[in-house]
Amino acid sequence: MKPTTQQKPTSLFLAHAEIPPEVRVSSEPYEMRYLIDGQIRTWTGPAQDIYSPVCLDDGQGPKRYKLGRCALLTEKEALEALDAACRAYADGRGEWPTASVAHRIACLQAFIPRMQAVRSVVVKLLMWEIGKTLPDAEKEFDRTVDYIRATIDALKETDRAASKFAIEQGIIGQVRRSPLGVVLCMGPFNYPLNETYTTLIPALIMGNTLIVKPPKYGTLLHLPLLEAFRDSFPKGVVNMIWGDGKTIITPIIKSGRINVLAFIGTSKVADLLRQQHPIPHRLRCVLGLEAKNPAVILPDADLDMTVRECVLGSLSYNGQRCTALKILFVHRSVADRFLKAFSEAVAKLPAGMPWEPGVQLTPLPEDGKPEWLKSLVDEAIAKGARIINPGGGEIQGTYYAPAVVYPVRSDAQLYHVEQFGPIVPVAPFDDVEEVLDYVAKSNYGAQVSLFGQDPATLGRLIDGLVNQVCRINLNAQCQRGPDTFPFTGRKDSAEGTLSVSDALRAFSIRSLVAAKQSPGNEQIIRDIVTGRRSKFLTTDFIF
Repeated sequence: MKPTTQQKPTSLFLAHAEIPPEVRVSSEPYEMRYLIDGQIRTWTGPAQDIYSPVCLDDGQGPKRYKLGRCALLTEKEALEALDAACRAYADGRGEWPTASVAHRIACLQAFIPRMQAVRSVVVKLLMWEIGKTLPDAEKEFDRTVDYIRATIDALKETDRAASKFAIEQGIIGQVRRSPLGVVLCMGPFNYPLNETYTTLIPALIMGNTLIVKPPKYGTLLHLPLLEAFRDSFPKGVVNMIWGDGKTIITPIIKSGRINVLAFIGTSKVADLLRQQHPIPHRLRCVLGLEAKNPAVILPDADLDMTVRECVLGSLSYNGQRCTALKILFVHRSVADRFLKAFSEAVAKLPAGMPWEPGVQLTPLPEDGKPEWLKSLVDEAIAKGARIINPGGGEIQGTYYAPAVVYPVRSDAQLYHVEQFGPIVPVAPFDDVEEVLDYVAKSNYGAQVSLFGQDPATLGRLIDGLVNQVCRINLNAQCQRGPDTFPFTGRKDSAEGTLSVSDALRAFSIRSLVAAKQSPGNEQIIRDIVTGRRSKFLTTDFIF
C-alpha cells in the first residue's frame, strides 16, 4: 500500500490575538444563572470553570482556553426546582397540563423568535465549548428550530385526528393524549442543543413540566436561552439547573416525584439513575444510549461511493455521534483496495480550529479523551492490528489525529466498545455469517450500513439484521434524519422512540372519556362541547 501524507492541523495552538474578532464570544453576561419557578436567579456560591477544547498559547505553553463559569448548585436548589415543577403540574390540574393544545402551541411559537434572537452567541458557544465546526454549529441550531416547527405541525395533525367521537358497542368515547407529569431532561454533549431539545420540546408541548440539566460539556450555550423560556411559558413549567449530577440529580430522582426520565448518554449512567427511583416501575424512561454501528462492505460494493460514505459516517464531528460508523467490516477480497482508498481520503481531511473554512477535524472536548483513545489503539496493536494511515493516532494537546486501525481482532476492546472518537477500526470477513453473528452478540442494536449491489445478498442480510437493529442503511452511512423517521435502538442502545410524532407519544398517554350511549348522556356531552366547558373533551382543533 502506497503511503499517504496525513494532513496536519493548520493551527492547533493559537495566541489570543490570532482569534478572528467575528468568532470571539463572551459568556460573562450569562454566567452563574439558573431558572427556577419563572425566575432567573444569579448564583454566588461555588462555580465550575468551563474550558474550551481550543488551546491558546500564552507564551508559557498551550492551555485550554477558559470560556466562563457555571453554577454548582446544591441539593437545596435542586429540590426547589423539583418543587416548582410539581407545583406547576399540580397533579395534572395546573395551568400548563390543563391548557388547550392551541395555547401550548401558541407558547411554543412565541418561543421560536426569542430563541432565534440569540442564535449568534449559541452558535459561537457550540464551536468554543465542544469543538463543533461553524457550519455544523449553525446546522445544529437551525435544525433544532426546524424540529420545533415540525413538532408543532405533528401535534396539530394528532389533535385533528383526536377531535372526533367514536361509538363502539353502545359506548361513546373520545380519546386524546394527556401528559405524564414531571420530566427530568438530560441531554448529551455532542449535540447539546439539538438532542436536548428533541426530548425537551415534545415533553413540553404535551403538557408536562420540566427540570432540565444541561450536559457537562456544552453547558454554557444554554444560558442565553433562559429568558426565552422564562418569557414564553408559565412559571415553573421549565426549570433549568446546573451542577454536579450526584449533588443535584440524585435527590431529585430519589424523591420519587419524577414521572419521566429523558436521558441521552450511556447505559451505565441510565441504569444508575433509574435504580435511584424508589418506585422504578413508575418511572417512564426515554433513553438514547450507546451504539456500535457497523458498516458491511461486500465484494461488489461501489468502492468510490463506499469510501465517501464511510469517511463521512465514521469521522463527521470526529466520530462523536451515536449514529457514527464505529466499525467497518470489509470483505477480504476487496480489503486492500478499500483500505488504500479510505486511508487516502482520511489523509485529505482538513484539521484545525472550528471556525476555519473547510475544517472537518477539530480538538476533542472531553478531558483525557485523546489518552483513552490511544489506550484502545495500543491494545489493538498489541493484538495484531496496526495504524495504516500515516500520522494516525498522533496527539497534540486536545487533538487526536484520526486513526484507521486494521485488522482489529475480536479479542480487542476496540472490536466491541464504542470509541466515540476519531478511530476507525476495520475488520476483514470472509462470510456474511460472521457479521450477522457479530451484530447478534453485540450489546448494541442501533443501526447498520450495507454496501453492495447484489439483491440476494442484501436481502439475506436485511432479513438477518432487521430484528437486531432498528435502521438498516443501504449504500449510505448511518444517520438520524429525517426527523419524521423513527429513531431508536435495541438492547443497550435506546429505550423509546424519538422521531417527531413518536416523541409526542413517548411523553404522553392516551386518555379516554366514555359514556354509555343514551339521550341523556348524549345531551351532557353535547352541552360540554358546545359550551366549551372542557379543554380535553372538545371537538376544537387547529388547522
